[in-house]
Amino acid sequence: RLLFVHLLYLHFLQANLKADWTIKPLLQRCQELVKVIDDYPAKELHLVFPWLVESIFGSLDGAIVGWNLQFMHTRMNEYNVVMDFLDPSGPMMKLVYKLQAEDYKYDIPISYLPGPVKASIQEGVLPDCLLFHNKVHFPMSGLLTLNPFEYYMFNFASSLIAPKNYPPGQQGSCSDSAYFVLVDAYLKHFLPTEGNVPPSPFSDTRGTVAPPAPRPPSVPYVGYGVHSTSLLKRHISHQPSVNADPAAQEIWRSETLLQVFVEMWLHHYSLEMYQKLQSPQVKLALLQYRLSMSSMLCQPPAPPGSGTLHTYQEPFSPTEEHILVVRLLVKHLHAFSNSLKQEQTSSPSTHSHASPLEEFKRVVVQRFVQQKLYVFLQHCFGHWPLDASFRAVLETWLSYIQPWRYTGEKNPQADVQNRTVPEKWASFVQENLLMYTKLFQGFLNRAMRTDLVNAKNALMVFRVAKVFAQPNLSEMIQKGEQLFLEPEHVLHHRQARVFLTPAHGGSFLSSRQPAGTDTVFKVKSHVYSLEGQDCQYKQMFGMEVNNSVLKLVQIIAQARQTAKRISDHSAEVAANNSFLSWFSMSSTDTSYTFSGGEADDMGECVKKTHEFLDKALDYLCQIFRLNSGQLSQLMANLASTEDDGGSKQLPDCIQTENGFVLTDLGRMQIINGLRRFEVEYQGDPELQPIRSYENAQLVRLLFRVSSFFNDRLGDHMEALCARQDFLGCVGRHCLKGSSAAQERRRSPVPRQARGCPQRARVTLRALASYRTLLTLLLLYLLLASLSFGILSSSALILLLGLLYELLLILFADKPKAQ
Repeated sequence: RLLFVHLLYLHFLQANLKADWTIKPLLQRCQELVKVIDDYPAKELHLVFPWLVESIFGSLDGAIVGWNLQFMHTRMNEYNVVMDFLDPSGPMMKLVYKLQAEDYKYDIPISYLPGPVKASIQEGVLPDCLLFHNKVHFPMSGLLTLNPFEYYMFNFASSLIAPKNYPPGQQGSCSDSAYFVLVDAYLKHFLPTEGNVPPSPFSDTRGTVAPPAPRPPSVPYVGYGVHSTSLLKRHISHQPSVNADPAAQEIWRSETLLQVFVEMWLHHYSLEMYQKLQSPQVKLALLQYRLSMSSMLCQPPAPPGSGTLHTYQEPFSPTEEHILVVRLLVKHLHAFSNSLKQEQTSSPSTHSHASPLEEFKRVVVQRFVQQKLYVFLQHCFGHWPLDASFRAVLETWLSYIQPWRYTGEKNPQADVQNRTVPEKWASFVQENLLMYTKLFQGFLNRAMRTDLVNAKNALMVFRVAKVFAQPNLSEMIQKGEQLFLEPEHVLHHRQARVFLTPAHGGSFLSSRQPAGTDTVFKVKSHVYSLEGQDCQYKQMFGMEVNNSVLKLVQIIAQARQTAKRISDHSAEVAANNSFLSWFSMSSTDTSYTFSGGEADDMGECVKKTHEFLDKALDYLCQIFRLNSGQLSQLMANLASTEDDGGSKQLPDCIQTENGFVLTDLGRMQIINGLRRFEVEYQGDPELQPIRSYENAQLVRLLFRVSSFFNDRLGDHMEALCARQDFLGCVGRHCLKGSSAAQERRRSPVPRQARGCPQRARVTLRALASYRTLLTLLLLYLLLASLSFGILSSSALILLLGLLYELLLILFADKPKAQ
């Protein structure tokens, strides 16, 4: 009966909270939750916790939105209330620690894990991440059992990538949203750059993560490689007492937080990338592990099935908000790692005496982030649209490859570009070689397919060129490539150590590496662990990439000239504008007409484009040591193309029965604004949309008058145009239009449309133009000043018009006669 009363009381508590959740304002709800968390014991809060987490962060399937932290900004009234409640030292984290001390567990469906993790678990291969070890139910139930802290962080991280039905009118998150600020707060709290991680208010031996229990021999699960123990577990196993070092008791939260963030935000990539990761190295590592296990287990582990490669399909496309949060993670991890004490980095003998947090700082980037971030960025480079939104991905990449920016050192130098990259970063560059070389080549391919006349795209090329042009950086990259291409003299040493890479259980702790480890091995280990031992490495400073850079230099030069032409044209249009511009008399070319602020904006954008591209050219010449002769030859070739009228020619295309078909060269010319089709209206001129320089009422009235005459006199006009004498010539000129207009067509229209015969007809639409009306008004005023009446003025104007048309006919027919 007591148990029944207790359960009834728990359900009553949860029902009251749910009822208040839909009625009361957020501030009152949070105040009541704080009181409940303080007053009730953990066993009564245990059942409320999953519902509360889902109500805050939303459900994993996106059906429940929660508090919508991504759209909560500082200007909202609820912002401060939410930030106080979810603060790392706030009431919600107090509830997590309260449940953690009692060792409660919560289940998460495996189906909500990232695609590669879900696929490997379903195939019986446990991912090489301690977060998933001893958490899967046996026999397979499709659930992952987590402690309260892991459960809370898992839901928090998942809310960034969970599918959501956003309310209409809301836009994506930015750096001042509640979610972004909370990520920053959690990183600073659990991965502090100064001091240790603050202890939890409920310190208890049950609050720590116990070492995993030995797996029964009947469980057919293996890891990707040799299992490595946690930094915390290694440290605790060597401590006489856990209480001797409080940091050792608390660092598990730092490691768990980072693993959750990395697994949920970076463990996404395409099927092709997943197949690529199944390299011979991974397969050999698995084989070695099975062989080592077979001597200890009665029953050897079952080999992972081959169905993973066929069943895993995840068309993952990260959002810009996702990329911004990943960049925040990268920047903080660099600052966290660079806060390592100098004696810890310089003296290997002190590693064994370092605190767990200091040891964690030394390996955090290379061990936990490098591989998954590389794969994630490579996926973004290959699948992101070719537009300016790629800037978020670009800055994330540039943040990772410049760890020296996050050392916290104050340098009084004003010119950041002239700072030489310190020699101490050579090892980081070499051990992250692919981050520099492979991703630079990926960006090079994108840049050559991007419209560089656009100032935002030109800025991205400038940013990359500026970063790689930092003094001493290109030399470090070249040195790393030389080390990788250096032949190994002692082959059996590499074979004995090849499986000890960070991605497969190894460690970058120098005290745990074989004594024979050298720089050459570190570089080779990095490349082979990310690309496989059968990779074909393409040198960044090799001939093939150098040719691509020369091609990019040529495209940049062409984009500069295109921007100059646009700038000149917009300046000319602006100069021609006058007080009569509201009549649209300045230009009838809608392709290059800018008005008011648009012309100013265009001029400013073109000025920025010139500046970015000029500096990018200088930086590329510095990086790849392009001599002035090569550059002069490229410019001369480009200038000769421009002199030949290349900019006025059609894009490179092939004539087919369906019209023009663009070649790859033609597409590049259009993207970079080098050439264009003179696109014109190809339909009936009488039925084209009413222009801004026409009077709408007059257009409709004159169309009815023209249609009346054409219906009544159409046959007579056709007969007149069919005559071969002078009258027939005049009729064809006035009733069918000039042949020059037909010859001027250079648009990619089908032959069928081009060959349609035009009927003879009267066209009066020109009289609806403001320009024509103003010209007629000025002529009438001029003739009135000469004492001409309305009728005599009209007759004189008609006579002058007839004489003008006759002269046009005579001069148009003269070349044909010759």
